[in-house]
Amino acid sequence: MPAAPAVEAPPLGARASVVREQLLRKLTYAVGKDPFVARRYDWLLAASHVVRDAIIDRWIASTRETYRSGRKRVYYLSLEFLIGRLFRDAASNLDLLEPLREALASFGVALDDIAEIEPDAALGNGGLGRLAACFIESMATVGIPAMGYGIRYEHGLFRQEIVDGRQVEVPEDWLSHGNPWEFERREAAYEIGFGGAVEGREDWDGATKPTWKPAERVIAVAYDTPIVGWKGKSVTTLRLWAARAIDPMRLEAFNQGDHLGAVTERMRAESISRVLYPADSTPAGQELRLRQEFFFTSASLQDLLRRHVQQFGDVRSLPEHAAVQLNDTHPAIAVAELIRLLVDVHGLSWEEAATLTRETISYTNHTLLPEALETWPVHLMERLLPRHMQIIYAINARLLADARRLPGADDAFIAAVSLIDESNGRRVRMGNLAFIGSHKVNGVSALHTALMKETVFAPLARLHPDRIVNKTNGITPRRWLFQANPGLTALIRETIGDRFMEDATALSDLARHADDASLQEAFAAVKQANKQRLAALIGERTGVRVDPSALFDVQVKRIHEYKRQLLNILEAVALYDAIRADPDRFPVPRVKVFAGKAAASYWRAKLIIRLINDVARVVNADPAVQGKLKIVFLPNYNVSLAERIIPAADLSEQISTAGMEASGTGNMKLALNGAITIGTLDGANVEIRDLVGAENIIIFGLCAEEVTALRARGYDPRATIEATAALKDALEAIAQGLFSPDEPGRYGELVGSLYGGDHFMVAADFAAYAEAQRQVDRLWQDQVTWRRKAILNTAHVGWFSSDRTVREYAEEIWRVRPRVSPDLQS
Repeated sequence: MPAAPAVEAPPLGARASVVREQLLRKLTYAVGKDPFVARRYDWLLAASHVVRDAIIDRWIASTRETYRSGRKRVYYLSLEFLIGRLFRDAASNLDLLEPLREALASFGVALDDIAEIEPDAALGNGGLGRLAACFIESMATVGIPAMGYGIRYEHGLFRQEIVDGRQVEVPEDWLSHGNPWEFERREAAYEIGFGGAVEGREDWDGATKPTWKPAERVIAVAYDTPIVGWKGKSVTTLRLWAARAIDPMRLEAFNQGDHLGAVTERMRAESISRVLYPADSTPAGQELRLRQEFFFTSASLQDLLRRHVQQFGDVRSLPEHAAVQLNDTHPAIAVAELIRLLVDVHGLSWEEAATLTRETISYTNHTLLPEALETWPVHLMERLLPRHMQIIYAINARLLADARRLPGADDAFIAAVSLIDESNGRRVRMGNLAFIGSHKVNGVSALHTALMKETVFAPLARLHPDRIVNKTNGITPRRWLFQANPGLTALIRETIGDRFMEDATALSDLARHADDASLQEAFAAVKQANKQRLAALIGERTGVRVDPSALFDVQVKRIHEYKRQLLNILEAVALYDAIRADPDRFPVPRVKVFAGKAAASYWRAKLIIRLINDVARVVNADPAVQGKLKIVFLPNYNVSLAERIIPAADLSEQISTAGMEASGTGNMKLALNGAITIGTLDGANVEIRDLVGAENIIIFGLCAEEVTALRARGYDPRATIEATAALKDALEAIAQGLFSPDEPGRYGELVGSLYGGDHFMVAADFAAYAEAQRQVDRLWQDQVTWRRKAILNTAHVGWFSSDRTVREYAEEIWRVRPRVSPDLQS
């Protein structure tokens, strides 16, 4: 039988007839199904292959162009890449969504139905991973040659279920049916060592050369996913590493009947890439976390050095052709590992290796919380990575010698800059290591960067005053507006044209129309349709019926005490009490939507989730509330759920303790979709206020300086609670078991933590927060003004595009020249 004629991948904007031919071919020859018996997943797989084919030619062309031109490449190392679903993302960027929709419809298949069954890639937790995903897409869009490096987690972050109000973690099996977007690269496999000892051997010149002899080795195998930019202009690569044993099974042990023991080494090796963020509350968990971080960092550095030597020959030119960005401290071991590879493998001197490392690497800091800046016990590092510990000691010796030469360098200063924390059981400070091993260190919002210089990195900034720079975070408008909110996108196009689709700052043209009554009506209609869809989803997933005409008050993010979901639910309890006492005082019906995961070992964050659900159960069932308040916790928050919630939000809760949120990106996504922010002057809220105007955002509470000053003079939370009747009553109701009658003391410790310390200033900000919420109520009753403010939020946050952010990185940190698109030249 003759082979079927080849059918080329559909071009951009392909007609449905071309796509239909491709779709049928892929269903037949790639999936092996007849359209008469194909199920939804078969159609999804076939459609994904159609899109993938359209990407591959562009992927190969982008890679060839990078090699041909010798352009500098960015290597972005991140333990998380929260990329979400890829089918709709890639099809949209290639302008294939509508042709695919029409082609599928000709077979009686709805594109939206099959897109919904694609699993989310479970490769991240929150903002850190989503930022990495936005960056890798934006680098493709603006034409920066780049490769993202991470781990191919088999299960990734857990799937969250809510059982009796409690978070229950179950494995996320996103790879159980395969992944059509990835390509295994068997040729890109590297040995990664652990443990063992460092031995000295005599080199050719008689010098003693340290040689690391690992006791254990595993193989890192590469899986590549193409990430296509807007209109397919270029394609970047996300390379994820899977851990494999060198010998999959000890056959001798198996034949002797030790069937489990025969595969123990394989299980130990593969556990490295099994789960994102294994609980580190035990020594075994800590070791696994460190193994993960070194595993992907070493594989990535070996890979980029191989590529560099293959193309350019001499490793000494590395900084001219490679920029390595560390996304937080997880890959900070790269500083020691790159020096090791340059000295031990490529034969460079220490001075050359240290200089090349610093010129190549840069580091993004994401937290001001000292406990979130990773440290590792010295004894663990010495056992697991003995050669790297030698290198860290050598870096530290030079660092401390430089520090002692500064005027006024006392013992406290020397202790603060040291890579070894001697006061806490001798631990390696990975943040300090990343700082010293980088030529630039950036914060992710203006406030965060300023506070970095004043707090966590103040001693190191004194030593290197020009090293810290700011790069305010951004989001990709392709996913967070065009895909997540097609109704709003269409309305904006109709109003101001298409220029904003190439340059998000052109959204500012919308501001001229903010007072247009017809636009306000259309804007509100789009929001209402999104709210109706979310209301249906809430009913489906929680059984709670909500009114789409109510104010949708949304707080969706990782559950953490500093993000203050507790403040939000306490104010909800106070509001519940007030509504019961006098319903007529509260004419605005409100639906409070929470979503987010707590780390598996973060007991108090999980208790806050349970409190939210306990309060929701009581409030939602109380007829005295008269529908004025509903509370919903949507389980298993991920990218796809965010895409449903964010376009439906009226009010965006960004209420972290001032000075603790590095930036936030949820605040940008919500404002872009026309939600009004209620928040503290923290993270990027400061820049949102500056851009949208102070009159179009609701700011409350202490600022960072006031938080610091209050703590310094002695904060008394008990006195504050006693003086705030609504808060005191809410806490008493919770403590007495009103919301947990089966276990009245369930929240005793949580309530006690506020009276006894209130580190996150919940009580201190409660009264201001409650008043800000009443301001929201008053504003909601004036729908003309509300809609105007919502439009202005969308109009003025285009600056937060991740395209702008990566261009700033490219110019000041990476020293890479983006390709200038003809569409942007004007």
